[in-house]
Amino acid sequence: MAKQSLVPQAREALDRFKMEAATEVGVNLKNGYNGDLTSRQAGSVGGQMVKKMIESYENSMK
Repeated sequence: MAKQSLVPQAREALDRFKMEAATEVGVNLKNGYNGDLTSRQAGSVGGQMVKKMIESYENSMK
């Protein structure tokens, strides 16, 4: 199955979100290939993204 977004315009927003999360956890993320990151660095970026999504959802329920 091809890696394709259902909403192509979402790709840019997700990339910005990923860069913002990486900056917050101190990971130097670059556009394009980031295969030189450690598993810990990549996981911290993903974890920060999830944390922010949960906070956003919780705030929207208030």
